[in-house]
Amino acid sequence: MNNPAPALLPEATEGTGARVAEANTHPAQRLHDASVRGFASDNYSGAHPEILAALAAANDGHQVSYGEDAYTERLGEVMEEQFGTGIEIYPVFNGTGANVLALQSLLPRWGAVVCASTAHINMDENGAPERVGGIKLLQIPTSDGKLTPELIDREAWGFGDEHRAQPLAVSITQTTELGTCYTPDEIRAIADHIHAKGMKLHMDGARLANAAAHLQVPLREFTRDAGVDILSFGGTKNGLLFGEVVVALNPLAAHGLMFLRKMNMQLASKMRFISAQFIALLEDGLWLRSAAHANAMASRLRAAVDQIEGIQPTQATESNGVFAILPEGLADRLRPEFRFYDWDQARREVRWMCSFDTTEEDVDAFVAAIKRELAAR
Repeated sequence: MNNPAPALLPEATEGTGARVAEANTHPAQRLHDASVRGFASDNYSGAHPEILAALAAANDGHQVSYGEDAYTERLGEVMEEQFGTGIEIYPVFNGTGANVLALQSLLPRWGAVVCASTAHINMDENGAPERVGGIKLLQIPTSDGKLTPELIDREAWGFGDEHRAQPLAVSITQTTELGTCYTPDEIRAIADHIHAKGMKLHMDGARLANAAAHLQVPLREFTRDAGVDILSFGGTKNGLLFGEVVVALNPLAAHGLMFLRKMNMQLASKMRFISAQFIALLEDGLWLRSAAHANAMASRLRAAVDQIEGIQPTQATESNGVFAILPEGLADRLRPEFRFYDWDQARREVRWMCSFDTTEEDVDAFVAAIKRELAAR
């Protein structure tokens, strides 16, 4: 005779449902002052309301896990609208994971990647390409964060030399870590040059939308059509809660992405929540509106500081960042009110970043604080 199901199970289920219903009647507690603004990073901003709405819409009911869901399927279609058919997409959790995964797929174990010395993969990923990806980085100093065919040739040599890691890929960042932007022609020149050597091209597109807003051309024009083989498509810096997408623009150049994503701990079980955000970002132009606004706020800030004696901008403002050298002590006096980061502490160079939610009032208040602190010296 079969034993009946324990009475505890229905009671526990009923209690769980009641607790969920009760929780929905109590708003979450806010632990921060939402009026505080800063210019440290476009990661400081919250998620765009349209992104949060998309997450809420995707939350009801059940969907198959690990990418076999309606949202990830739809995201593939949306990405094809931007980049053309025949691509492959791999949503992941974060930018570091996207870059390591993309680069691993391009290279054999003995492969190396040529990159700018300022590249995020070199400076800000704590050795993840080397330690997790097993990838040798061959770094090249640049004045503006951009590589050229001539610069790449400083490290693109030694093919067939068993004593040298083989330079088999190049990674460029769009926009660069210095806020500068590659033109489609510049990217095409790099792609043609390195493809002729048997090398492949990766683009770190953490701020890809900002580049498109600056260039005023479709995404495809400076990625797939310009010869980029694989792309790390950023979302977090443009209003997403979390998530990036690896886009294999030339799937023949990339190998094992499906397996590498799991090995690198970047396979989301509830992938619909990454995909739903990117659908909301891409379907109706939110990606471009948000990026264009962030760029416009940086341009407003740059135009203002250009008129302030003692502030020395150091890079062209071609996206949502402004770089400048400040007088001694000014940065520390400003930071309690408006947080931002040093870029080169020895030169007193700082970086100011704007976001999709930066307002004209935020910029004007920051400029007023700069003028006030300079006058008080």
